Amino acid sequence: MSQISTSRDQGLGAEERTRPYLESPQTQRELYRRSLLVVVVSQVFGGAGLAAGIAVAALLAQEMLGTDQLAGLPAAVFALGSAAAAFLVGRLSQRLGRRAGLSAGYLVGAGGAAGVVLAAVVGSIPLLFASLLLYGSGIATNLLARYAGTDLARPEQRGTAVSVALVATTLGAVAGPNLIGAMNDLAVGLGIPGLAGPFLLAAAAYLLAAVVIFVFLRPDPYSIARRVAAQAPAEVPVVVTATRKSARPPARHGVFIGATVMVLTQLAMVAIMTMTPLQMREHGHGLGDVGIVISVHIGAMFLPSLVTGVLVDRVGRIPIALASGVILLVAGVVASVAPEGSMTALLLALALLGLGWNFGLISGTAMIIDAAPPATRAKTQGAVDVLIALSGAAGGAASGMVVAGSSYAALSVGGGILAVLLVPVVLWGRGMPKQTTRP
Repeated sequence: MSQISTSRDQGLGAEERTRPYLESPQTQRELYRRSLLVVVVSQVFGGAGLAAGIAVAALLAQEMLGTDQLAGLPAAVFALGSAAAAFLVGRLSQRLGRRAGLSAGYLVGAGGAAGVVLAAVVGSIPLLFASLLLYGSGIATNLLARYAGTDLARPEQRGTAVSVALVATTLGAVAGPNLIGAMNDLAVGLGIPGLAGPFLLAAAAYLLAAVVIFVFLRPDPYSIARRVAAQAPAEVPVVVTATRKSARPPARHGVFIGATVMVLTQLAMVAIMTMTPLQMREHGHGLGDVGIVISVHIGAMFLPSLVTGVLVDRVGRIPIALASGVILLVAGVVASVAPEGSMTALLLALALLGLGWNFGLISGTAMIIDAAPPATRAKTQGAVDVLIALSGAAGGAASGMVVAGSSYAALSVGGGILAVLLVPVVLWGRGMPKQTTRP
């Protein structure tokens, strides 16, 4: 009986601790800002874990497999792992909150990165791909974390909130590839194959991200947002015509359009990015040059986010999504015509590739948040990110085969053309009535 009484008291204590967040809009705003800060810190570590491994995964596979044709497989494998993790983390977040889902996802990613190091040491191909599958969990979690900062954001703040989280990723994501040389030397000094060194950094970074989320993301913003929405009086949706630049697609179409934008931009970006390090190595560039190009690319993926978020909120989701497709097409063309061995042309192409992806991700994410009701938002977001991860897997798997059967230039042009297909889908949603959900 005493144990039952204690459990009830603890439950009442938890209820009392969360009550102010349900009753006071000011307290909700404070929790929103605090949650966003926690997400920002975790994204710094998560970005380092993401970028460090991605930058050398194809090179490590090339070294262990002894062939270029299958060098795109690592991107496909950890993208498949990312898809599975996006589904599971989304469901876990739906059931237990962002804190449980995100911290678990980062821990699995850390274990996968450590497994890659072990696979390189023992020379095990099966262990390498099994570990890359788990490493994909960190990638998915790092991407899903962008939603945690938006749970208590007002509709007009959502694009900006997403962008703040992505900018934080820049710090780690840019630092990660630039540490390739240092981690290579550290690994060699420890008797580990040099290209496995960045995965040591990835394991530590994902572990730190998990600790930050688990310790500091409380009370859970998604749980509070669901309870706030559940106790709010029912409102008749306000529908207005989407004649202004800032108009958004209606809820019933928002998920489809947002998902299409993010899937196509991810597919094009991953395909071109995966083969760029191999293209550079074949034309005499060292790991330092590869690290610089990938750092610029990842910086362009995340650093413009503060401006992009403001544009998405003020100019509109649809115009920024359209710009994404055009920029990715230009990126593909520039990469295809780049002179062999030209660092300048590749830097420009990969910077545009990152910028186009950034525009697509933030505008598409805002459409998803607008469209998904709080009661099922985490599950919907996870399902959409499954599609994003699968598109990345397809891009990674196909990229090596396309280059082996044709050329890097053909891959680049094809990726750009594929991305611009989002334009007719987005235009289909233009001019429809607008309806957005509250936190």
